[in-house]
Amino acid sequence: MHPRFPVIVGPTASGKSAVAVEVALALEARGLPRGEVVSADAFQVYRGMDIGTAKPTPDERRGVPHHLIDLVEPDDPEPFTLHRWLTLANELIDDLRARAITPIVVGGTHLYVKALLDGLLEGPGEDADLRAELRAMDPAARRRELERIDPPAAARIHPNDERRTIRAIEVYRLTGRPISEHQSQWDRSPRPDALLVALEWPTDLLNQRINARVREMMRRGLLDEVRALAPRLGPQAREALGYKQLLEHLEGRATLDEAVEAIKIETRRFAKNQRTWLRRLRETPGSLWLDGRERAPTDFAQTIVNALLAP
Repeated sequence: MHPRFPVIVGPTASGKSAVAVEVALALEARGLPRGEVVSADAFQVYRGMDIGTAKPTPDERRGVPHHLIDLVEPDDPEPFTLHRWLTLANELIDDLRARAITPIVVGGTHLYVKALLDGLLEGPGEDADLRAELRAMDPAARRRELERIDPPAAARIHPNDERRTIRAIEVYRLTGRPISEHQSQWDRSPRPDALLVALEWPTDLLNQRINARVREMMRRGLLDEVRALAPRLGPQAREALGYKQLLEHLEGRATLDEAVEAIKIETRRFAKNQRTWLRRLRETPGSLWLDGRERAPTDFAQTIVNALLAP
């Protein structure tokens, strides 16, 4: 088996999932070790959260096995953490490679990808008493503290994201160092068995794709999906794009049109944050960067397979 496997990244709506499936099919067509997809998405792990997380449908998977999706219930009391995903991903990748199967990692949670490629330095554990104190704070005061101690994290974390705000302040108080500093330090140089592949789009065209995707999600029944899941959405699952905004509508705090527009706006903001991560990932030696406008997913797949086979 060839020693490298692809790790496909890109902003939301860039076409990553379709390319990943095409890579798996291209490997098989060329008589190489067949591929299976490994999701690197923080919300596709939740069962039932299908439309809003852009989880590939059975038809879109085209018979290619997909892993690390549908792992936990949306009301799971335990937060699904980066460390948990990384442990599962490394175990799975080792198992697939031992069985002469090519892992094809794909996803838009770029912190997951960065940790997979470069390892992860452990941050401090949770402090229950400190968390209770931070939850009891006035939200505006809590936000001001985050902005004071860690401006980069404040720029990345939405003001309404209580969970990540509390974690960022917790890390600072326990270590005396901002969480953004922790997240910029890694355990090793990039792993040599992975080929980083990034799909890029100009901002204006990507925004058009995002808006079209949101409209398609609504057409496919995202509102009904959120309505059915609402009683079972835990604190972490409720923060997912699409779900959070439609819950605002279902709970009477926004019209449907306002909620849909908010999904578009927040998804475009999320894509901007993803592009910041991509700029960090650009430093990865030997990575392959592809202009999403140039070719179809089948053509990209051939380019990626050729890169995997290159000496």
